[in-house]
Amino acid sequence: MPKTWLVTGCSGGLGRQIARSALAAGHRLVATSRRASSLNDLPAGVRVVELDVTDPAQCEAAVQAAVETFGGLDVVVNNAGYADVAAFEDMPPAVFQAQMDANFSGVVNMSRAALPVMRAQGGGHLIQVSSVGDRVAVPGLAGYQAAKHAVNGFSAVLALETAPLGIKVTVLEPGGMRTEWAGSSMTTLPLSEAYRQVIAPVEASLRAASGHQPGDPARIAQVLLDLVENPNPPTRLLLGSDAVEVAQQAAASLATADAKWRTVSESTDYR
Repeated sequence: MPKTWLVTGCSGGLGRQIARSALAAGHRLVATSRRASSLNDLPAGVRVVELDVTDPAQCEAAVQAAVETFGGLDVVVNNAGYADVAAFEDMPPAVFQAQMDANFSGVVNMSRAALPVMRAQGGGHLIQVSSVGDRVAVPGLAGYQAAKHAVNGFSAVLALETAPLGIKVTVLEPGGMRTEWAGSSMTTLPLSEAYRQVIAPVEASLRAASGHQPGDPARIAQVLLDLVENPNPPTRLLLGSDAVEVAQQAAASLATADAKWRTVSESTDYR
């Protein structure tokens, strides 16, 4: 049965692929981008909305556009986001905050705007595009990864609150995908000498991997199409063999560290 989708960040990459796949499957689509002109090639019948997800009023307007055009809103894919590379000390506060705003506050704003509509209609599905990076730490990505950690914590709570209302929440945790994320859309800030030895290899690795990542956006989009039809979707979903491997290593490392310090951890109880 056709659903109404609202996808943020449709100008390219994963967002554009999700938009194309949803349309090909016969769904209705509200496609958004910071620049509406970047969506001019989408077919007739798509509702195009210019949207800056950091602006709550624009998020509400995008949701209202879906209701006015298609009569409701079934799926929101919070995909918009980006990363800048720099050591935290080298990153101006405004640059750090801008990543938090786009990657985390944007998810909050869109979720807040969509919830009243989904609650009134008795259901819906919020899909938050996070990253397997929320489970690990990568030097140079403090702003981006802080935001993704926040997305996961926020969404885990939201999933519990909305489940009795028929509203599902799924956080996607993809590994490397063949999009522009680590290519033209990523900015590397000037590196100070103190941090060059730590940050420069990370930046070089990200650039070298661009275009060779294992994740296929088309396959990921198909997973989403299947996911919204599933009556019991997961709250968190790893995507990509690299994401599975990274998550397993991170979990094992955390368990080892917890076990090593267990005696100290338990020593703080009242006796």
